[in-house]
Amino acid sequence: MGEGKAPLRVLNMSEKPDLNAISHDLAAVRREKLAQLKAAGEDPFRAEWDQTHVSQECPALMPEGVEEGPEVSVAGRVVALRVMGKASFVKILDRGGVIQTYLTRDALGDAYDTHFKKKVDLGDFIGVRGKLFRTKTGEVTVRAAAYRLVAKALRPLPEKWAGLTDAEKIYRQRYLDLVVNEESRRRLFARSQVIASIRKFLWSRQFTEVETPALHGVAGGAAARPFVTHSNALDCDFYLRIALELHLKRCLVGGMDRVFEIGRVFRNEGISVKHSPEFTMLEVYQAYSDFRGMMELVQTMIQTVCREVFGTTSVTRPDGVVIELGGTWREAKYKDLIIERTGDPQWFTRTKEEKIAACHRLGLEEPRADWEDHEVTNEVFGKLIEPHLLQPTFVTHLPKELCPLAKVTQGDDSTIDVFELCINGQEIAPAYSEQNDPNEQRKMLEIQAGAETQKIDEDFLLALEHGMPPAGGLGVGIDRLVILLTGAANIRDVILFPTLAPELPA
Repeated sequence: MGEGKAPLRVLNMSEKPDLNAISHDLAAVRREKLAQLKAAGEDPFRAEWDQTHVSQECPALMPEGVEEGPEVSVAGRVVALRVMGKASFVKILDRGGVIQTYLTRDALGDAYDTHFKKKVDLGDFIGVRGKLFRTKTGEVTVRAAAYRLVAKALRPLPEKWAGLTDAEKIYRQRYLDLVVNEESRRRLFARSQVIASIRKFLWSRQFTEVETPALHGVAGGAAARPFVTHSNALDCDFYLRIALELHLKRCLVGGMDRVFEIGRVFRNEGISVKHSPEFTMLEVYQAYSDFRGMMELVQTMIQTVCREVFGTTSVTRPDGVVIELGGTWREAKYKDLIIERTGDPQWFTRTKEEKIAACHRLGLEEPRADWEDHEVTNEVFGKLIEPHLLQPTFVTHLPKELCPLAKVTQGDDSTIDVFELCINGQEIAPAYSEQNDPNEQRKMLEIQAGAETQKIDEDFLLALEHGMPPAGGLGVGIDRLVILLTGAANIRDVILFPTLAPELPA
C-alpha cells in the first residue's frame, strides 16, 4: 500500500444503523462543500457516469493467479474511506455489493488533493474508471485512472443501530436500512428473484399473466374487512380488493384457460408479524384441473423456485430447525388432525357447548359466544395444530363453511375439496376445486352474506351463468413465502416499504 495505514472511515455494513444519529453540524459542512463545488462550476447533481460493470462482476474478470485485469467503470455510494497522503482506498456500494477502488495522486494529479480529499464524504456517489488489480491481501480492486463525484449526500449516513427502540425508523427509512444492512438488501433482492422465478415457472406451463381491477364495486373473494374509497368522477364508493379471485374466474369464463396474477391486496384488519394491511398475492387458475392438480403445481413451483434462487430445497430457521421442501409433501385431512389433537373421535358430533368446554380443557381461551360451531373447531386448528405444522403439509377437506367458493366433497357434504398448504407453522397457500355451478354458488354466497345480500357480487354470478369450465385455483401469499425462504422474523422485513402510521411532527 506504500503510505502506511490511515484511520478508516466506514459505514458498519454488518451492524444496524442509529437512524437518529444525524449531526446538523456535519450537514452544514456538506452543504458548504456543495456551495464551493457549484461556485467552481461543478454541479454533482448534473453529473453523468458510464457504469460498465457492477461489483459482483469484477472478481470473475480476475481468475486465480491473475494480478491485473481489464479496465472497468464502476459507480456507487461511498461506504468506506481510508484517506492517506498520496493514495487512498475507497469502497463503494452498488446493486451487486461492494467493490474497492484505489485512488492515487500519481494517477489523478492535483484533483486528488484539491477535490477528492476535500470534497468527497461517506455517503456520496462517485464513478471510478480504471484497470482491475489484486491487492496484497487478495482483494480485487479498481485502480482509478479517473473518477467523478456524481451525487453529493447532504446528510451523513447512520453508523450504528440504536436497538429495538428504532425498529419503526428502520422500516420508515428503509432507504437507510438498505445502505447499511446487507441482510436487508439480500432479503429484498431475494424477494424480487422469487417473484421472477414464479413468473418463469408459470409461463413455462402456458399460463397467461393478467391484471385485474384494484377497485371493486363489491368486496368479494375472501372473508375480510375492506378499505373503502370514493370515486368523485362516478360519485360512488369502491372497495380496495381483498382478493384477486372473482375477476380471474371471469377470465376462465372468457376462455382464458390458464391465468395468473401477482398483485397487491388490501385488508383493513390487524397488523402482526404475519399480517400486513397491504400484501402481495399470487392467484392461479387452471381450467380442467382441481385441487389435486393445484397440489402438484404448487409443490413443483416452490421446489423449482428454491433451487433456482437459493440452490437448495432445505431452509434453516433462526432456531436451527431445518424445513425440507424437497421430496413428497405430507397430506392430512382436517378432520383427522382435529380428532388427533383433541383426542376425541366424536368431536364432529359434539354440540357447540361441548366443544367450548373441551377448548377449556385444551388450554384455549373461551371462544366468543357469537361464534358458529365451525369457528370453535377452527380455533383448535389455528391455535393448537397449524403452529406445529413446520414441514410442508397439505391439510385437506376443510369444513364447507370456511369457503363458499369451492366444490363440496362428493360423499361428504360437510367438507369441500380444498387444501391449505401449511409450512413453518402458518398457511402459505390455499387451493380449491372451484365451484362453477352458478346455482350452488349463489346458495353458498347467500349463506355467507346472511341478511347483507348487497355484498353478493351479482356480476360474478351472471358470468358463471354463461358457463365456467371446471378448474383448480390456488393462492400463494408471496410475503409469507419469502419469510419462509429467507428466514425473516417479521412480514415487515420482506416488504420494501411496509404500511406505517403517518409520522407525527416533532
